[in-house]
Amino acid sequence: MLLCRCLILACCAFTAVQVVVSAAKPDAYPQARGRRAVRSEAFGKTADGQQVELYTLTNANGIEVRAMTYGGIITSLKVPDRSGRMADVVLGFDTLDAYLKGHPYFGAIIGRYGNRIAKGRFTVGGRTYTLATNNGPNHLHGGNKGFDKVVWSAAPVAGQSAVAFTRTSPDGEEGYPGNLTVRVTYTLTDKNELTVDYHATTDKATPVNLTHHSYFNLAGDGAGDILGHELTIHADRYTPVDATLIPTGAIAPVQRTPFDFRTPTAIGMRIDQPDEQLKNGKGYDHNWVLTRRGAGLQPAARLTDPASGRTLEVATTEPGMQFYAGNFLDGTLTGKGGHVYKHRAGLCLETQHFPDSPNQPSFPSTILQPGLEYRSKTVFTFGVSK
Repeated sequence: MLLCRCLILACCAFTAVQVVVSAAKPDAYPQARGRRAVRSEAFGKTADGQQVELYTLTNANGIEVRAMTYGGIITSLKVPDRSGRMADVVLGFDTLDAYLKGHPYFGAIIGRYGNRIAKGRFTVGGRTYTLATNNGPNHLHGGNKGFDKVVWSAAPVAGQSAVAFTRTSPDGEEGYPGNLTVRVTYTLTDKNELTVDYHATTDKATPVNLTHHSYFNLAGDGAGDILGHELTIHADRYTPVDATLIPTGAIAPVQRTPFDFRTPTAIGMRIDQPDEQLKNGKGYDHNWVLTRRGAGLQPAARLTDPASGRTLEVATTEPGMQFYAGNFLDGTLTGKGGHVYKHRAGLCLETQHFPDSPNQPSFPSTILQPGLEYRSKTVFTFGVSK
């Protein structure tokens, strides 16, 4: 049964985020124009000996996406510029060992709960649950070992350039109730769409808020910061936060604030203005309340790199989107090809429900009930402007 998550009593089901993307990996594989394919290869082992597989999806246009079973991480995504030159537009590493050393969620599936839960506590069914506080006083992105740090099962999807990642998060994992069975499917179409479909069921009421955490730089991985990118967000409102990035509970208009991206605006234009909300996030690290007209996929954002001409459009079934401008990247991580990831070297567009929803009665509910299904879809669409 597919239901919309809302505040209606006990009716909690979830939407899906579809992502349209163009991607290709460097010289490890020749470009596969004219054919669709899914292939896999060994990518190393975790410290406890689990084998990690790397899946490569290609479409008829030579677009290529690479994703591994550790964290469901998209490690590479190449798209053409206006001259047809391909570049990898997501941040990450060349080896599994580099991911295992720790990173700020590059390219990963995030769960059980994407974003923050205040003080690592929530109450459901009259019982209070305690989670790890791994982000100052708060819980972030599923805890100390969220979905981004586990090995998923994976299998190609018949007849498509697609791979489905599955796992069951056991009752009590990271403090969450219920056995949660999750499936996340990446599908690359010949329309250069990478669809990310989320599905989950549970045997106990539990918060669920899955998202994808790629860091995008449309100029190319290692090509400098994203301050010159132009961003449009289809939202009239956002959720202000306190100094620990927990929503205050207010839903505020973006008009006459640095958060107004209703028309294409360079990210760097207002990011360092003396604004209290920007100070709290050290820049943009906030949830926008998307303007939705009806059910199903709705436009969320459009990102453009004027220099290369690459564009990215995001559509989703989710009510919110966290725009994070890479404010905590500081040059201490060296990524693919030896690229040093300096301040704001990439940005995230995380389609999801609102932060701290389990503790915010006025926000759309994120509680999944037994017998219902969580479904969500996001589409990232890559193209070029003239």
